[in-house]
Amino acid sequence: MSLASLSSAPRRASTELSQHVHSRAKEFVLYRGDSLALLESFEEHTFDLIFADPPYFLSNGGSTCSGGKRVAVKKGDWDASQGVEADHAFTTAWLKACQRVLKPSGTMWVSGTQHVIFSVGFAMQRLGMKILNTVSWYKPNASPNLSCRYFTHSTELLIWASPGQKGKLQHTFNYKAMKQENGGKQMRDVWALPKTGDEELTADGQGRIWSMTTPKKSEKAHGRHPTQKPVALLERVVEACTDEDAVVLDPFCGSGTTGVAALSKGRRFVGIDMNPEYLDLTKKRLDGVR
Repeated sequence: MSLASLSSAPRRASTELSQHVHSRAKEFVLYRGDSLALLESFEEHTFDLIFADPPYFLSNGGSTCSGGKRVAVKKGDWDASQGVEADHAFTTAWLKACQRVLKPSGTMWVSGTQHVIFSVGFAMQRLGMKILNTVSWYKPNASPNLSCRYFTHSTELLIWASPGQKGKLQHTFNYKAMKQENGGKQMRDVWALPKTGDEELTADGQGRIWSMTTPKKSEKAHGRHPTQKPVALLERVVEACTDEDAVVLDPFCGSGTTGVAALSKGRRFVGIDMNPEYLDLTKKRLDGVR
């Protein structure tokens, strides 16, 4: 299936999507607009993998530590909470939209902290999705806790799910490749990625854990995004559950890390974001991979 077919039938959907194309190449398409609206224009069962890094709803007047200084958490209006019920309704709505366009043989990954990930998991179960794993990403360089009233937040969780629970699971899992990467042992759901220059490799004595620092300076050469993920994290996700030429979607594209990982591994990519500056950043990064 070519990327051109992603915006083909029906004609109404093709017209709607074409009006929102920010940039297009053989390996990727970037759309500017609201994910919930644009996802309705894709045919069902289009994507092999969806990776979503949704709003964590943290920009509510709090503070954090950046560069050793206390700073306000102001990622953008899109990250502000509208209340528990409204936040959960939003989470359920975009998950349902993604579930429709995910192939029965495809899977979905969602990253989040404690502020949103439990809502995601509950919504997935209510939608009839099957949670395959909950992976823990340990960040050895996490920001310190300035209040000294909590343990330091040093992990993010990633839920890996299949679109449905009925019948035999059809999803792709490159088990042998993951086992080989893990030194011949079954890969666990707490990860450490190979060293790439400034990451600390941590082991638990049985198998590597998902442990890496936040994105390197080189990954922000074209610009920055407040919730940017390291490329190594997305590369493992892509390698674990897709084959070459798969079509990968990120409905909250941000700086395009999912696309960078997808293209670097021979997959194709569709990204959606509302911010043209972030889409410009994504295009620069993707052009550097092609």
